[in-house]
Amino acid sequence: MPRVLVVKRLPRVPMDRLGEAAEIDLYDGDGDMPRAELLERVGDADALVSLVTTRVDAELLDSAPRLKVVANVAVGYDNIDLEAASSRGVVVTNTPDVLTNAVADFTLGLILTLVRRIAEGDRLVRAGRWTGWALDFMLGHDLRGKRLGIVGRGRIGHAVAERAAAFGMEVVFASARGRQGPDTLTLDQLLASSDVVSLHVPLAPETRHLIGQRELARMKRTAVLVNTSRGPVVDEAALVWALEEHRIGGAALDVYEREPEVTAALLGFENVVLAPHLGSATVETRTAMADLAVRNVIAVLSGAAPLTPV
Repeated sequence: MPRVLVVKRLPRVPMDRLGEAAEIDLYDGDGDMPRAELLERVGDADALVSLVTTRVDAELLDSAPRLKVVANVAVGYDNIDLEAASSRGVVVTNTPDVLTNAVADFTLGLILTLVRRIAEGDRLVRAGRWTGWALDFMLGHDLRGKRLGIVGRGRIGHAVAERAAAFGMEVVFASARGRQGPDTLTLDQLLASSDVVSLHVPLAPETRHLIGQRELARMKRTAVLVNTSRGPVVDEAALVWALEEHRIGGAALDVYEREPEVTAALLGFENVVLAPHLGSATVETRTAMADLAVRNVIAVLSGAAPLTPV
């Protein structure tokens, strides 16, 4: 049977499916598999089931002469050197579609948490500092009638737009890859006119620090920034500057530039919501992601075309 290295235990159903088709070499330790161990154990693997935290580069690929497929349990694949994989004939797959709704739901949750000051209120109550209801106490903002600027015209961006419409928001887009539409603005136009800016772009050379000091300075002083894409899309030092100078109204982050490290200065702002990379973190979605990765592995190892090749 072919041998598959799995860098973290998957939900039971996908693991059972994979076990019927291949011999599983599972890393069952805490945290990520140590790099040296990963390079050793991938040596005789026919397939690798990786996570977004697994660095798949030329060094790893050279250590795995039998490797046929890398199945990334994520929609993003910035952790994988695609050119190195392609040059060695290794198929790379990801898990699009199955996490779209979960990330879109979570994005709206972050927006609501930020503009209605939910996390801030929770901290106040837990600290015993709430003294009772008052007419002017902890006022947030309505979403109805506000403009949501979505950077990225992919599946998740459009799913967020559908949800925002239910809250009565006006939605406009800017595309980092030049996709056009009647509701598409330039990035500068979107930043200058939006009340909420939500980022939904993959991490690539052209999107690294897409939002820096110049872009933050173009936003409305009352506007808020939400990032559920990839951490390095936002220059966190520039974000701290914008918050310190009151150039924007707040931020909500689910991803970070040097994840899991969080820029320390961000911890001190009441108008910042910080989540630990939970965008796709539902039982249903993570199971579906793992199952799609497994089905990609089985397809490639059986000689069929991958279901969702990158």
